[in-house]
Formats: sequence, structure tokens, C-alpha cells
Amino acid sequence: MGMGGRRNLDRSGQPSDNPDARDGPGPRRSRRRDPVHHLRFLHPAMKRIFSGVQPSGNLHLGNYLGAIRNFVALQADFDCIYCVVDQHAITLWQDPAVLRQRTREVTAGYLAAGIDPKTSIIFNQSQVAAHSQLAWVFNCVTRIGWLNRMTQFKDKAGKNREKASSGLYVYPNLMAADILVYKATHVPVGEDQKQHLELTRDIAQKFNNDYGVEFFPIVEPLIQGAATRVMSLRDGAKKMSSSDPSDAARINMTDDADTVAKKVRRATSDSELLPDPSVVTGEGQFTAAFREARPEAANLMTIFAALTDRSLAEVVADYEGKGFADFKKALTDVAVARLGPMGEEMKRMVSDTGYVDQVLHDGAERAAARAQPIIDEVYDIVGFLRH
Repeated sequence: MGMGGRRNLDRSGQPSDNPDARDGPGPRRSRRRDPVHHLRFLHPAMKRIFSGVQPSGNLHLGNYLGAIRNFVALQADFDCIYCVVDQHAITLWQDPAVLRQRTREVTAGYLAAGIDPKTSIIFNQSQVAAHSQLAWVFNCVTRIGWLNRMTQFKDKAGKNREKASSGLYVYPNLMAADILVYKATHVPVGEDQKQHLELTRDIAQKFNNDYGVEFFPIVEPLIQGAATRVMSLRDGAKKMSSSDPSDAARINMTDDADTVAKKVRRATSDSELLPDPSVVTGEGQFTAAFREARPEAANLMTIFAALTDRSLAEVVADYEGKGFADFKKALTDVAVARLGPMGEEMKRMVSDTGYVDQVLHDGAERAAARAQPIIDEVYDIVGFLRH
């Protein structure tokens, strides 16, 4: 299911060189159902982004630098739809009251980071029924073999696969529906989502082939330079996570300035001087050898570069041969200036549930207006009888 090119899939989901491949009897249909409609989603002016964040834990610095900060930048060039994917969250049991609170918190994080609810659409997934409606259609398009290859199910289910929810197994189909119910053309992807985007592309292509239409776009990944992978402040070999039992291991987006400063000052470092530029590759990343030998140094310098919008090469050149005392002081100042006000604004908005809920309601209405004509046409293509 590579993303490099478009392949034809027959009804059983197998690759085929035949552009009209099918595995059952019956006439072939024309694949050019509505050429004007098809071209609409390819027009540069109509480039559309869809992305979302699960409300399944506290938002932290990794969420901000790895995703939300990029969402803000994309608003200038794309038609952006940003979702709080609360239906994905319940693939693992969630306390209902906590889920509502975290849904508001993610929304506040979007807003505090600079996403404009008038320019972009911000909503929570469960308020737009078209997501679930299209997901069921995709459940009937997707092949079991495709889902069996999804590594995230294996990781999350672990040794208790037989006790995992069926929702956890099929949720890549809901993820594909999230994207395609708006005919999004691009999706920002990190390393852990590439496989799901490949699946989305295959589902779109198979739907088009099965019904002889050019309806869904083949979504393109949007990779914005080198990904910022933020690691734990206590252990540079572990990814920063909301599930880490130590709150000191992460900077929460709701942390105030004093808390941010305290966590940065206490972050694990090492006793060596900071490195020379030889540890940065031609692609602008730290070498694997440096990351393995000095994971905490690599993590803190990566965070500094991301927060200051500078390259790793520039940061390394500035601090070459210096000790961590000077570097941590500079990192503390940067983190407090960048994250402190954001944390205060998030807390203010989370406490004002009326405003956040109104943003979600208004966004859901706008999202539904985009999605409903698409799900209506899907139902017509599939053959569902509608009044």
C-alpha cells in the first residue's frame, strides 16, 4: 500500500493492472462519472487539509510541536478542517466526564495556539454524523487483510488482542472516512500515521474502481520539513506521553510559566559539553549515533530549535562547547516566553465552557454543510434509496 503511485485494485482488494479490474460478472461502467466534479478537488485553489487530535490525554509539548503548531501555519495556504476526534478516543474506554473535559481542552489548545475558528473549521467528530455513515460504507469496502497489517492495532491491543474492542480494529476505516467525507486533498502526517494514510488512499481507489466513478481524491501526504519528535524530559529515549506516570516527564500545554520553567530546569541532561556541528546530518537531523549516545542532549536541543524556529545546525553552532547550565537557562527563557502565555490562555478558555462549546457547535454546523452533500452522493452511488 505504498504512497508512491496510484494502483488499481479489484473488488477483492488485490492489485490489478487492469484499469477496470473487477472479480465478478457484469458490465463495466464508465469511470468518468462527473469530470467537472472530479476536477474540482484537484484545482489548486481548492486544496483542503483535514487533521485531528484525540482527546484521550493531556495535551503536551509533543502535540504542540509535532502537530498543532503546523496546523496554525497551514491556514494561510489551505482550506483547513481541524477535528477533535472523540469517536476515535472511545476505542479505549474513557470516563464520560473526562472525555468531555478533554474535548474542550483540545479545542482550547487549537485556539490558544492560533487556529482561527472563522478561517478554519474546528469541531468535534461526534457532532457530524456523516463521519460514522461513511465509515460503515468503508467497512464494507476495506479488506480484512488490509486491517490485519495495521501495526497500531497490534501495538495498542498488545497481548490481549482477543479482548480488544472491534472499534480499535476498524478505526482506520473511520479515519479514512474523516478525511474523505470532506474530499480532503492533503493530510499532515507523522511517522505513526503514514500507514493509515496509505490505507485511506487504497480505500478511495477501491471505492472508485468498484463503482466505476472518479469520486474520491487520492489523498496526498503533507510533510512539512523534518518532523519534530519530542521525547520525555526524564528519559530522552522515550517519547513524551500523556500516559507517563511522572508529570515532570512532559510539559503540558496548560502549564503556567513557573511550572514550565521548573520542568525545563529539572529536565535530565548529561555532564558532557554540547556537541559540534558534525552531529547534524545533511538533512538537518541529528545522526543516529548522537541520538543513541546522548538522547537527552538531542531532545533538549531539538525542542530549543523547534521553539525558536531555527535549524538544528544553527543551534548546535551557537552552543558548541558550552555546558548545559547556559543552554538550559536559554531554553527556559524561550519555553516560558512561548508556552507560558499559551498555557494561561488555554486555562482561561477551558474555564469558559460556553465559548469553547459555541466554537465546536458552529464548526460542526459548517463541517456538516460540507459533508452532507458528499455522503448523499456516496449513498446514491452505492444504491441506497433516499427520499
